[in-house]
Amino acid sequence: MQSYQTIKLAQFLKWKKLVSSGGEAKIKIQGKEVLLNGSIETQRGKKLVTGDIVTFNGIEHKVLLQ
Repeated sequence: MQSYQTIKLAQFLKWKKLVSSGGEAKIKIQGKEVLLNGSIETQRGKKLVTGDIVTFNGIEHKVLLQ
């Protein structure tokens, strides 16, 4: 069985220093300011995997997990 590493969307935004807190991440995500693979994503707990593309403030950030 193969396992995949994941990170939650809000955690990713904090990890990449795109937001300063979980509260800010929640506001940005629920405010429809974050795209996941080209579509608006409003679930802050959405699990991301390597290869996903998060777009925030018009800049794409590729998810690279080890």
